[in-house]
Amino acid sequence: MSNDDRNSYGGKSILDDINEAPTSGFHYKTWIISGMGFFTDAYDLFIIGVVTALLPLAGWATFSTLETSLLVSTALIAAVVGSIIFGRLLDYLGRKAVYGLEVMLMVIGALGSAVLTPLNGLYILIIWRFILGIGIGGDYSASSTIMAEFSNTKKRGKLIGMVFSMQSIGLLAGPLITLGLLYGGVAPVISWRLLLAIGAIPPLFVIYWRRHLPETPKYSIRVNGDPERASSDLKKFTGMKFEARSDGAETGDGSTVKAKWYQLFTDRQLLTLLIGTAGTWFLMDWALYGNSIMSSTMLAFLVPGSIIGVQHVIMTTAYTALVFGVAAFPGYWLATLLVDRIGRKPIQIIGFLVMAISFALLGLLPGLLTASSIVEFLALYGISYFFIEFGPNVTTFIYPPEVYPVSVRGLGTGISAAGGKTGAFLGTLLNLTIIALFGESGLFILLAIFSAVGVMMTFALLPEPKLRTLEESSAEGRFLKPKTSVATQ
Repeated sequence: MSNDDRNSYGGKSILDDINEAPTSGFHYKTWIISGMGFFTDAYDLFIIGVVTALLPLAGWATFSTLETSLLVSTALIAAVVGSIIFGRLLDYLGRKAVYGLEVMLMVIGALGSAVLTPLNGLYILIIWRFILGIGIGGDYSASSTIMAEFSNTKKRGKLIGMVFSMQSIGLLAGPLITLGLLYGGVAPVISWRLLLAIGAIPPLFVIYWRRHLPETPKYSIRVNGDPERASSDLKKFTGMKFEARSDGAETGDGSTVKAKWYQLFTDRQLLTLLIGTAGTWFLMDWALYGNSIMSSTMLAFLVPGSIIGVQHVIMTTAYTALVFGVAAFPGYWLATLLVDRIGRKPIQIIGFLVMAISFALLGLLPGLLTASSIVEFLALYGISYFFIEFGPNVTTFIYPPEVYPVSVRGLGTGISAAGGKTGAFLGTLLNLTIIALFGESGLFILLAIFSAVGVMMTFALLPEPKLRTLEESSAEGRFLKPKTSVATQ
C-alpha cells in the first residue's frame, strides 16, 4: 500500500473521515498547541496564593482578609467573563478567527503583574490579574472545543483529557519553582515578580501556532457549509487526503446546523445539559480551587507555630507539592487514559462520591485537623485530591464540547466553564471567611454536601458520550437546515 493510500480515507463524508481517522501526529500536534495554555492556566491560578504569602515579606503592607480574597480570586471571576465572551466569538466568527487571542491576553496579564506593579500596588495587581483571567477563560472555551472537533471518535475523550491534564504539570510546577527560588536564596522582593513573570513564557511559545491553526473541519462543514475548505485545510494541516464530498447530515445533502445561541436557554434538552455541565463544574471547582489556591493557608496548621516568614512559606509549599505530585498528578492522567474505556459518567460519579466521603470524614473528625495527625490528614486529603482529578475535574472539561451542537458548541462550553469558574471564585473568595466562622471542619462538611449533590446531578442530567461521534453525542441532527452559502448566528 502506498503512502497516499494509507493517508486517504473514503468514508461517506469528510465528517466520517475525521471520526474514523487513526490517532496520528496531527492529533498530538494539536494537543501540544492547546495543552500549553492549560499548563499556564494552572500555574498562573495557583501561583497567586504563594505570591500573596510572599508580598508581606517583600515589604508590602499586610492585607486584610477581604483584600487577600480579592487578590487570589480576581483572575477567576475574570475567567467567567472571558469564557463566555470567547465562547460566543468562537461560534460567531469561527474557531480560527479567535484562537490565539486568549494567550496574548495571558502574556500581557502575566508580564504586567510582574513588571508594572509597584510596591503596595494591590489594585494595580488586581487589574493585571483580571486581564490574565479573561485570557484564561477564553482558553477554557477554545481549546476543548478545537481539540474535540479535530479528534477521532475512538480516542476523543483521551485527546481532550490530554489537553486538560497539562494542567497537572502546571499545578506541580508552581510549588516546585517556588521551592527552587526560596531554597536558592532568592529574596521575596524578587521572587514574587519572577513567579508571576514565568507565567508568560509558555503562552509566548504557542501564539504563532494557534494563530496558524486552520479552521476545524466540523465548523467549516456544519456551520459554514464549506467542505472544499475543510478538505483543503485538512490536507495542509494533517498531510492526509480528504475528498471534498457532500457533507452535513445523514442524508448527505450538505445541510448545516442552525442551533441559535438563545436556544441554550429555551430548548429544554439543551437547557438540561447546560444545568448539568455548568452545575457539576461549579460544585467541583469550588472544592478544587478553594483548596488549591489557598493551600498555603489551609495547610498552615501542619507547620509548627515557631516557624515563620520564608521558612513557613517553604513548608506549606512543600506540603502542597507533595499532595499535588502524589495525588493530583496521577489522578489527571489515569482519568485521561481510561475515560474512553470506563466512560465519562461513571468516572464523574465515582469521583464525586469519594470526594463526598473524604470531605465528610475530614469535617466530622476534627482530630485529623491537627499537627499531631499530619500523616492521617495528608492521606485523606490526598485521596480527596486524587478523586477530584480521577473524577469531575477531568470529566467536566471533556463533557461540554461533546454534548452541544457545533453552532453553539463554543458558547455551551464557555458557559459551562463559567459555571466552574464561578464556583472557583466563590470558593476562593469565601473559604477564608467560612474557615474563620466555622473552622476547617465546617468548610469540609460544606464541600461534602456539594460533592453529594454532584453525584445526583451527574446521574440525572448528563448522558454518556463514550464512543459516539460528536454529531451523535450532541444530537445536532435536531437542528439541521438546508444548506446555505453563509451561516448566520
